[in-house]
Amino acid sequence: MDAILEAEWGAFLARQALADEPEVAELVVEEPDSHDWRVVDAALDRVVCWECGGPLSRGPVGCGACDLANGFRYAAVETDRPGARPGNEHAVRVSVSVVRRPQGISEKEVLVRRLFLPKLLSGDLPSTGQAQAAKDRINRMSVAEIEALFPLILRNPGAEIL
Repeated sequence: MDAILEAEWGAFLARQALADEPEVAELVVEEPDSHDWRVVDAALDRVVCWECGGPLSRGPVGCGACDLANGFRYAAVETDRPGARPGNEHAVRVSVSVVRRPQGISEKEVLVRRLFLPKLLSGDLPSTGQAQAAKDRINRMSVAEIEALFPLILRNPGAEIL
């Protein structure tokens, strides 16, 4: 996912004829509602949190600056990608935010987001019924059982696992 964000950041800089300077990232972070979420997430990676010293928005839960930035990331523009089902981009965005800042999220939720992210990135989006059925099954599984699904996905990325 980091490579996809980096590609969007590079394309943004090229369109704007800008260099990859810390000031550019800070300007993007100050106006998240004016930029695509992928550009905002890449910009957040370039801004150092003044409280915890890590990339802004990715610090520990309780770091006020990171908690605030993590919330503001959702003000960014969310545009469905060509060929992807409507709503897919939102699912990708939420999954990416959970995977990139897992603090305060249950271990199961993080694993499930990681597990389904490749399918979402391919443009797939489960129906409401499919998502509810998968959630019901996952809620009955242990962390070890969820982790055991990863090799299945690696061997056959298109396989239905739940």
